[in-house]
Amino acid sequence: MQICVYLGSREGNDPRFIEATEALGAAIAKRGWGLVYGGARNGLMGRLANACLAEGGEVTGVMPEHLVKREVFHQRLTRLIRVDSMHERKATMAAHADAFVALPGGIGTLEELFEIWTWYYLDLHAKPIGVLNVADFYSPLLAFLDSTVEHGFLDRQTRRALVADSDIETLLDRLKSAAAAGQA
Repeated sequence: MQICVYLGSREGNDPRFIEATEALGAAIAKRGWGLVYGGARNGLMGRLANACLAEGGEVTGVMPEHLVKREVFHQRLTRLIRVDSMHERKATMAAHADAFVALPGGIGTLEELFEIWTWYYLDLHAKPIGVLNVADFYSPLLAFLDSTVEHGFLDRQTRRALVADSDIETLLDRLKSAAAAGQA
């Protein structure tokens, strides 16, 4: 199974973000799964790749040429796929993934999460999508999304398709079960 992870190119200001990121990278490798991510060596992105690689995992990074210097691509990856644009990056990451996980991050992370969830809603894929809710980082967003259901802008089925958990193993198990069933 290939897990695409969206996360920050910065580390944030809570050590629990780093701890959870490294634990997720290690857990992916220990399960014999592969990691697909944005390809950077800095921030949480680099921490994730390093942890997965340290446990013998395979790591595929996808990075557009214009970001190769800005994000400083990771040089020890199993595979680095260079693409021409951000659109191609996201499509390539999605094509190589069986499931998706969002960790803490900024606007890029949120944009990737919402785009892949929108693709799910539009029936462009049926791959599971999860949020690792580290230190309640995503709790305000999840509450807001629940309110979009209450206000009639999002149906319950689509909302349920975005699974969230603060426990790594539980989240990965839920994604694996959903992927095996062929649906989120």
